Amino acid sequence: MKRLSMKKLGLLVCLTLGFTSFAFAEGDAEAGKAKSLTCSACHGGDGNSAIAMNPKIAGQHEGYLVKQLTEFRLASRTGGKEGRNNAVMNGMAAALSDQDIADLAAYFSSQDQKAGETPEDVIEAGQALYRGGDADRGITSCISCHGPTGKGMGLAGFPIISGQHAEYTSSQLKMFRDGTRANDMNGMMRGIAAKLTDEDIEILSKYLGGLH
Repeated sequence: MKRLSMKKLGLLVCLTLGFTSFAFAEGDAEAGKAKSLTCSACHGGDGNSAIAMNPKIAGQHEGYLVKQLTEFRLASRTGGKEGRNNAVMNGMAAALSDQDIADLAAYFSSQDQKAGETPEDVIEAGQALYRGGDADRGITSCISCHGPTGKGMGLAGFPIISGQHAEYTSSQLKMFRDGTRANDMNGMMRGIAAKLTDEDIEILSKYLGGLH
């Protein structure tokens, strides 16, 4: 009963604090494809990065991609004081116009993500933490905001996290935990990640790789 209560609480928090729209220009996927050449070196031509430390962005929610690119651009213009700070992406986003961002987001969101895999030895523990959280430690379940298959909620701004490279997911959770990534809505991910151990992060990251 206690665990169920945590899940309901998590969903309520997500819906009341996280539900927001991110206004952006209408994107043109074909134009985005033409502009995506420089992105392909790190993310692959269709957004399915072959490099484990670089995220798969194929099929990601369009609004989420717009938000991230806009915040990388903001960080480049404020010396990292605002937005999402990343040495590589800040430089890539610095010269992008709003239309460029919209077009790139439209293109990559229209692509199909290649499925990943979950190692057998983390399925049980990963599923328990993802679906139920940990009430004793005050950890809200991931399913509350990201859904049963990790597909998130596009209108609420919650990204697709399933099928992602475990190395990338792990790095982002650790960055949320130590505060070096701080562009999450209302500090929600920082609050959750602060309670995760290294083992929790490893289990969740590997589990999410094959969740679908």
